[in-house]
Amino acid sequence: MTRHPFPASFKFGAATSSYQIEGGWDLDGKGESIWDRFCHTPGKIEDAATGDVACDHIHRWQEDVNLMADLGLDAYRFSVSWPRILPAGRGAINEAGIAFYDRLVDGLLEKGIKPFVTLYHWDLPQQLQDEGGWTARSTVDAFCEYADVVSRRLGDRVKDWITLNEPFVSAFIGHWEGRHAPGAHSEQAALATTHHLLLAHGRSVPILRFNVQEASIGITHVLHPSHAASASEQDQLAAQQFDGLLNRTFLDPIAGRGYPKIVPYDRAILESLVQPGDLEAIAAPIDFMGVNYYTRRVSRSAAVPEVENDAQTVHVRDEQTDMGWEVYPEGLFELFERLHRDYDFTSYFITENGAAYPDELDSGGRVKDIKRVSYFRRHLEQVALIIENGIPLHGYFAWSLMDNFEWGYGLSKRFGLIYIDFETQERTPKLSYWWYRDVIRGRSII
Repeated sequence: MTRHPFPASFKFGAATSSYQIEGGWDLDGKGESIWDRFCHTPGKIEDAATGDVACDHIHRWQEDVNLMADLGLDAYRFSVSWPRILPAGRGAINEAGIAFYDRLVDGLLEKGIKPFVTLYHWDLPQQLQDEGGWTARSTVDAFCEYADVVSRRLGDRVKDWITLNEPFVSAFIGHWEGRHAPGAHSEQAALATTHHLLLAHGRSVPILRFNVQEASIGITHVLHPSHAASASEQDQLAAQQFDGLLNRTFLDPIAGRGYPKIVPYDRAILESLVQPGDLEAIAAPIDFMGVNYYTRRVSRSAAVPEVENDAQTVHVRDEQTDMGWEVYPEGLFELFERLHRDYDFTSYFITENGAAYPDELDSGGRVKDIKRVSYFRRHLEQVALIIENGIPLHGYFAWSLMDNFEWGYGLSKRFGLIYIDFETQERTPKLSYWWYRDVIRGRSII
């Protein structure tokens, strides 16, 4: 049965990030990023790949924009590489670097595709990292300088801005677990990074408003519904703590509520970092909340032996993506119902949603990614339900436009609507590309 739930104003898009697709890691004066350094450190990336070339988008952007136009995208979300603009993180501007984004924006607009710019998708200039990175409060000032430079240059054409992508990942995966750049293993570093990222967001909002007429400004968080594995007090607390860590630590301050109390880290460390005026700055009014959704979390307490806990009644389903993530579409509606009830942000965009599967070209040179089509269909059904319930969701960005460098997994995980042969850089639209094109054209789920 075909449904027609999407209004004409709803934006269908796709998303990428600079380090994952651009390549040209040292091209035309670009500075080194923390991901350049991390990838060039033996043992950090699963398949020993780097983003040195990735999808070579820096040279093939016109071909990629043509593929976006053929797909029928209303909007394209991409990130700007900070060290490509300011090689040292501050100071001298690399004209060749910013000129690339000038051309890309113009190319998108010529095709009728609305650019959504993300200022920070994890590729901090290495020189700033050498000075303390996000653990240093001075990096907040550097980010504001960077936001000013980019918005002055592109703000006459780009109206939609995202300050940060998934600060949780930068802070906790990069600075506590160490699986991402810069590879630190410190609770103190993770919490300092958390506060300084959120402060950088808040302090950059008025800069973007000043430089961009009719700006629409938001931030993107990765959010999971957190379900207790049983009705036991221990599991309920574990679920609340995970919600505090992943969701509320990054939502509450932006909503003007400060940092949450139920969390699995030393909240006193975080509180000690807050200076007068910080929380007010972080709560600068935004125009939309960006949500990256992939899965849920089922929380089982590790605080008590299994035999002393209640029997587990909530289990992760068998269907999982190539990342090992449970496919749980209904969590998307649950998440937005909670956001609208508890936070009531002005409007929302789903800034990432997608799935990795082990795609291969068949004998006819096609990629029949049926599982991904099913994944998108079921999640878009939830999007329709969100809209039907009056929640102001205004757009959906599939992750990702193309297969790319998937961080610590290197080139081994494929999320794209477009298959990339990383040896030849040949682009092949997958079945999901053609399916999504039909959805966009008909503004309906097929």
